Amino acid sequence: MTSTRPYLVRAIYDWIIDNAMTPHILVATTDPAVAVPEQYIQDDKIVLNISPNAAQNLTLNDTTVEFQARFDGQPMQVYVPMHNVMAIYTKENGQGMMFNEETEHSPDPDQPSEIKTRLKVVK
Repeated sequence: MTSTRPYLVRAIYDWIIDNAMTPHILVATTDPAVAVPEQYIQDDKIVLNISPNAAQNLTLNDTTVEFQARFDGQPMQVYVPMHNVMAIYTKENGQGMMFNEETEHSPDPDQPSEIKTRLKVVK
């Protein structure tokens, strides 16, 4: 099955915007694929404002969060793999959702399960 994270991130983002609040995401930055301003990373994490005023050309797709923003006046293309989004919440009151760490690969539904059943046919 596909991850629920991108669906929940998009839904909560819409809910935050609909309520005239400011959406922030907490991002794990240990993945080398993450492209964020390094000077703002603390404890291998960064908080990013993804409101329409701060994040230009925001894309929230099934695999990434991408946008352009300015940090200390310098433009930057921000790139975050979706599995690195640890939380999305409002700046104003902290309401939102935290996510559990996901395994790298979802189990393949076509693969037979390793667990064997103990059921027997009774005639």
